[in-house]
Amino acid sequence: MESSLDRIGRPWGGRTPYGRHEPWPTRVDTYLEDGVGPDSVQRWVQAASILHSDGDAMDIAVVDGRMVGVRGRSVDRVNRGRLGPKDLFGWQANASPDRLTGPLVRRGGKLVASDWDTAMDLVVNRSRELLDGRGPGSVGFYTSGQLFLEEYYTLAVLAKAGIGTNHLDGNTRLCTATAAEALKESFGCDGQPGSYDDIDHADVIALFGHNIAETQPVQWMRMLDRLEGADPPRLVCVDPRPTRVARAAAVHLAPRVGTNVALLNALLHEVIRTDRVDHDYVEAHTVGFEELAARVEDCTPEWAARICDVPAARIEEAAELLGTADRLLSTVLQGVYQSHQATAAAVQVNNLHLIRGMLGRPGAGVLQMNGQPTAQNTRECGADGDLPGFRNWQNDAHVADLASVWNVEPGTIPHYGPPTHAMQMFRYAEQGSIRMLWISGTNPAVSLPELARIRSILAQERLFVVVQDLFMTETTALADVVLPAATWGEKTGTFTNADRTVHLSDKAVEPPGGARSDLDIFLDYAARMDFRDKDGAPLIGWHDPESAFEAWKRCSAGRPCDYTGLTYDRLRGGSGVQWPCDEQAPDGTPRLYTEGINWAHPDVCEDYGKDLVTGAADSAVEYRSLNPDGKAMLKAAAYLPPHEEPDGTYPFQLTTGRTLYHFHTRTKTGRAPQLRAAAPDVWVEMAAADAGRLGFAEGDLVEVRTPRGALRGRLRITGLRPGVVFVPFHYGYWDTPSGTGPDEGTPPRAANETTVTDWDPASKQPLFKTAAAAVTLVRRGDGQVAPAPTTTASAPSVEGAARPTAGGPAAYAWQSAEAARTAREDAS
Repeated sequence: MESSLDRIGRPWGGRTPYGRHEPWPTRVDTYLEDGVGPDSVQRWVQAASILHSDGDAMDIAVVDGRMVGVRGRSVDRVNRGRLGPKDLFGWQANASPDRLTGPLVRRGGKLVASDWDTAMDLVVNRSRELLDGRGPGSVGFYTSGQLFLEEYYTLAVLAKAGIGTNHLDGNTRLCTATAAEALKESFGCDGQPGSYDDIDHADVIALFGHNIAETQPVQWMRMLDRLEGADPPRLVCVDPRPTRVARAAAVHLAPRVGTNVALLNALLHEVIRTDRVDHDYVEAHTVGFEELAARVEDCTPEWAARICDVPAARIEEAAELLGTADRLLSTVLQGVYQSHQATAAAVQVNNLHLIRGMLGRPGAGVLQMNGQPTAQNTRECGADGDLPGFRNWQNDAHVADLASVWNVEPGTIPHYGPPTHAMQMFRYAEQGSIRMLWISGTNPAVSLPELARIRSILAQERLFVVVQDLFMTETTALADVVLPAATWGEKTGTFTNADRTVHLSDKAVEPPGGARSDLDIFLDYAARMDFRDKDGAPLIGWHDPESAFEAWKRCSAGRPCDYTGLTYDRLRGGSGVQWPCDEQAPDGTPRLYTEGINWAHPDVCEDYGKDLVTGAADSAVEYRSLNPDGKAMLKAAAYLPPHEEPDGTYPFQLTTGRTLYHFHTRTKTGRAPQLRAAAPDVWVEMAAADAGRLGFAEGDLVEVRTPRGALRGRLRITGLRPGVVFVPFHYGYWDTPSGTGPDEGTPPRAANETTVTDWDPASKQPLFKTAAAAVTLVRRGDGQVAPAPTTTASAPSVEGAARPTAGGPAAYAWQSAEAARTAREDAS
């Protein structure tokens, strides 16, 4: 059965219902540019999504050497052929006429066209000058969650063993650092315990701060299909916004921002009070239950209700579902990770599963989700500062093992202290100890908090800034050297999604002009720097993506993220494969911890843990004393109030977030016509009660101000909880006259003009959801409406208050439900 749908107006497509424990039916989604039919496509080239962490497998359609569309891969385990709106339309950015095609260097205060030799000589000369004069600590690298595994691994080797710097992190610090930290705190090691396939088997699915309908839309399609099938799951949603998930939930809890730990402690209290604990599992596989039970003993639903402003009866109802579930699947994302007490809250979700024994079985699992397509790879490869292969920087045996892989002396690899996290790196640059900052594939001049401060740091004359990207951005405009990069579809490499599925993405077309892949740029830099191992051979011995992948396999061997059973040939033509994949698991590993906890023993664990309140690191001796046998750790945490709370001057809580149609700072999605039209500019969301009290109306231009700065946007009145203001963070200034920041011609519209420079003590993830804010009227809307989509959590509270979001003929895509029992419309 085939049909054509407007995938902007109906972003999740049609339904293919299926029952519990049944396989998810196939539905192939296809979009081809106008005038191109399937029969005229000359080549279909295998790839996967680069615009969210789902890892949706797809094929790129090629005609006469250019991309002309995409289709989902029906054989893949992740999406069974489905694609979301960003998948279907985002590829068009590759051919945008404003792509960077040659290097730029700063001369006389301006960026001017240059060539690769000149640009790379500038970078190499500054690197050598700083290494000779100030040492490796003067050089920092800040990367992305959108490069390929092979590129991260190469960057990690050249930074750690070549330069010898501890200053290496990614913008994954902003989206997934808490996921990694929570897994390390509970299980001693990173790596998602669960699988997307658990959606097929769970009878209760709990989503904590996770708007999966907009951030991982294909897995929301999977949940929608389950909800329309036999024996549907019951959903528990924790979110202050009326998301599509909240509307479909059996229980929706909308707590006051910054109170997640209080709510989770109350849920744990109820599960323990009603003795829904799997005592045999707790005894066999965990430590710390007595401390956890004591911590939450007084955390009653009534206590939490006073803190969270959620009815106690609703907390009890949620706890009943969590406590009686036959197979419970929980997912966690930015509503936890970017909020107050992030790691402490995420760990409590792990605790719920551990005390209920809900791990390692189909339908029983945790997904501490990622926000970016290759966030998992930054963590595996060490491009987030940790040691590659989930090795422990505090364990000398792990450092020696890595040194053996790289054939360097152990002392070459910096492990004198914890890796430098991104927020601290920018602080070092501000103070002047970091004098060169190499930024690859990210746009911190929009994505980091307190943007006026970030702009001032990047604009310092003493800081040499190198940026490699696809387009001019707010960050490249402040660089000393700009390197034009190739992107997805223009290079080959692998990347791993949020449930450990490894995909291969092949090169489909040539990059424009002189743009080069990030791998080629890093290899060129390493060769020019003449990095050597301890025997005098080149430190980096690989030369292309496949040889880099083989090198990574040697580094991953015997580690939790073992890739040794994978090859490029194995990944071509079929489905992605979940790591670990080795001799013991040649077909991959659907779920971790099926027979107990594998990587928490003191000799093998990735980290010895931290104090969840202070972030202070535990020592090996402390860890061994607490957990000598390597069990999962039930770590308790007391609730603490947020650092910044509303007052008379700033009476609202400001929370920032994402929308379905854009990714990060719109560098790519803002150049795809259908996506740009669906959400063209920033807006401000407010509850109807708050708007009525202040006399605001839909479409009014308002200013949101905090102690750091302000932004302006048109008002959308929604079902948001009272006292909260929501602003999407995607919007910067690259498509405005100023191009870099607010000026007289461009009123401020970036959410991060207002957010606070603060971070979680354990994960070091910035807090984008806890600022105190004031909202004032700038001028009346005069009949205008906010540019917010009506299809998402941003739908107006009054039906008909805004024209329904639709893409029209340009957004029509085909869907073929090859194995479906039905293909009914998505009425939700």
